[in-house]
Amino acid sequence: MTDTVTTSDAALWDDRPLSASGDSRGLRGKPDWTDLAYFLLLSLGAAFALNQYHYAMDGYEKAILVGTVPSLVWMGWLWRPLRSLTVIAGLLALLAVWLYSGGGGLHQGDITRAESVFLLKYLLSSQSAILWMCALFVLATVAYWVGYASRTAAWMGTGLTWAAVYAGTVGMLVRWREGHLLGPDIGHIPVSNLYEVFVLFALITALFYLYYERRYNTRALGGFVLLVVTSSVVFLLWYSLTREAFQIQPLVPALKSWWMKLHVPANFIGYGTFALSAMVGFAYLVKEHSETVSRRKLIPVFLLGAIMCAEPFMFGSREISATWMLYFGGGALIVATILAFRGPIGRRLPPLEVLDDIMYRAIAVGFAFFTVATILGALWAADAWGAYWQWDPKETWALIVWLNYAAWLHMRLMKGLRGTMAAYWALAGLLITSFAFLGVNMFLSGLHSYGEL
Repeated sequence: MTDTVTTSDAALWDDRPLSASGDSRGLRGKPDWTDLAYFLLLSLGAAFALNQYHYAMDGYEKAILVGTVPSLVWMGWLWRPLRSLTVIAGLLALLAVWLYSGGGGLHQGDITRAESVFLLKYLLSSQSAILWMCALFVLATVAYWVGYASRTAAWMGTGLTWAAVYAGTVGMLVRWREGHLLGPDIGHIPVSNLYEVFVLFALITALFYLYYERRYNTRALGGFVLLVVTSSVVFLLWYSLTREAFQIQPLVPALKSWWMKLHVPANFIGYGTFALSAMVGFAYLVKEHSETVSRRKLIPVFLLGAIMCAEPFMFGSREISATWMLYFGGGALIVATILAFRGPIGRRLPPLEVLDDIMYRAIAVGFAFFTVATILGALWAADAWGAYWQWDPKETWALIVWLNYAAWLHMRLMKGLRGTMAAYWALAGLLITSFAFLGVNMFLSGLHSYGEL
């Protein structure tokens, strides 16, 4: 595909041109003075962090911090909205750090101020910001679906999704600082347990969707993709309320490694894009059957969608839970409703060729990062346990996920896999990925048992 993709008029929900850069440039072109200014700003921020918090970082972590600067500049050149996200979220997080310090210097702080300072209590503490993220994602999902009848609501869906991403990013950054305020041996990058990685998963999935929304100039996919994000939010809230998972805990010995800062984010870029591709695959099947009269042809789509809705029920508790029974019933009803209104929904969705292209691009990006994450995981395992591979259940299922998407890409590139089969395969791939993500933690034990439910 070229940088300019033609879509039908029905798929264009606003008047902006298609844009690979996320702004008015359309095509990216060469870096300009704003890229230099962004580089200087990030460099100053990294220098400040090294000066103020060098005692909390080892040599590898300092190298990662320094390497993050050119990486963010490059990504900001590729997609301009990332620059605004990093700058504004960073400044808000810095404001929270300052509020925690009580004016005594950014290297100091009192965690109990989260209960007495208004902005911290209701907006900028990690828990407050993450709760705002959850609420905004749910509202964005509703707005996107209402957007099929109102362009204003569709626009609000985009705005609410961006607001949720900002809130979640601030929450993660502030949570990092809060861990250090609790004690020198407690602070760590917030990607160490299911609570934190569910936030990360929601943010990554939403960010990649927002890129494709602007890239192809359509908001019609927002409702589909935000369904999986909202599902993760529901699980996150349940996990927080029933297990008090929002509390920051010290790291187990196996996780006290700088490898975590590389392995986990790369892994969840894979998970997020695989989830996005699955929901685009669902949209593809809805579009394809939008004019189908026979309900018998819709049964496979409904069954696969219902099984996906049942996954949190299966992984969320070992016992029958009213919460997850209600969730399963509601999810199945949503899938049935989407299929019942497949006609008007399908007319709003982009052409099948565009949906197929998004599905391919998402899987290709996810596969690349998941491959890197698997290699990093093997290196981490050798450092922690003395062996690159031990056929631990988590490792085995990670390999199954990798082989599944490797086969998908092979069949597409070598055999021309397209259309219906590719969409069904992408949906089935999410089931496999979900088991690797949650099911292994629930039902199997091994070296990764520290992540169990």
